[in-house]
Amino acid sequence: MSEKDLVIEMIRQLPDDSTVDDIFEELFFRMQVDKGIKELDSGKRVDHSAVKQRLSRWLEK
Repeated sequence: MSEKDLVIEMIRQLPDDSTVDDIFEELFFRMQVDKGIKELDSGKRVDHSAVKQRLSRWLEK
């Protein structure tokens, strides 16, 4: 299935009253999930302790 077909199917699965913003949000979310999965599959990972350190810096602000 092509990417275009996947997007069309995603839109079909959304509620009939979905707005263009809803569609963009869903598409962006799925793109980010796919990107993350590809990064994990290619071996790009962030160590758990590094994540904890990053989060603690964000939460300090």
